[in-house]
Amino acid sequence: MQRVLVTGANRGIGLELTRRLLARGDRVLAACRHPGKALALTELAGAHPGHLHVLPLELASERSITELAREFGALSDALDVLINNAGILIPGERFGALTSKSLTESFAANAAGPLLVAQALAPYLEQGRNPRIVNITSELGSLAMARRFGTPSYSISKAALNMATRQLAAALAPRVTVFCLHPGWVRTDMGGAKASLTPEQSVTAMLQVIDAATAADNGRYLDYAGATLAW
Repeated sequence: MQRVLVTGANRGIGLELTRRLLARGDRVLAACRHPGKALALTELAGAHPGHLHVLPLELASERSITELAREFGALSDALDVLINNAGILIPGERFGALTSKSLTESFAANAAGPLLVAQALAPYLEQGRNPRIVNITSELGSLAMARRFGTPSYSISKAALNMATRQLAAALAPRVTVFCLHPGWVRTDMGGAKASLTPEQSVTAMLQVIDAATAADNGRYLDYAGATLAW
C-alpha cells in the first residue's frame, strides 16, 4: 500500500487517478479547492473508509499550502507519491488581448503552486518508500515542440513547471525522484470532447510509468507511455 497525495482530485484526470489508486488498495489524500462540493470524492470516501481523506487546497495561496502540509502531518508521518495534477487553462486567449491577470494566475496555479506544495511536503516524502514527485505537465510546455501561437498562459506556465521539476530534482536528489509527465490529450473539461484519450486510458498508462519510476528517472520529461519528450 502506497500513501499518495493527488492535487486537483475532484474531476478529470485527478479524479480518475484517485479512483484507480483506491481500487488497488492505496491510501489517498485528495486535495481540491472546495471539498464540500466534491461529491464524487465524498462518494469514494464512503466506498473506501479510512483510505481516502479530502483536503482543501488553493494553489495560489501560500497559507493554504502551509495548511495542507499541517493537515497531512496530522494524518501521516510519511508520503510515498505526490502527484501535482491541479492546474488551469484559460480559454480564448488572443495575441493583442493578453492580460497580466491571466498570465499571473496561470503561473501561480501551474508552476509556483506545485513547486511550493512539493517544498512543503518534502519532509514527509523524505520519509516515504521509493518517494516520487510527479508533476503533471503538457507537451505544450515544450520549447522544442512549440510551432504556433495558442494557449499562451498555459503553455508558458507549463514550461515553467518543467523547469521547476528540474530544480526540484536537483534539490531533492538522491532521496526523492522527481519527474514531469504529459498525460496526453485527454477527454476532460480541459481537454474537450475531441481529445484522443479517455481519462481511464491516460491514467492506466501513467500509473505504469509512475510505479516503475526509479532514481534514473530523476529530472526527466516523459509522456504518459514513458517516452522521453524534448524540452
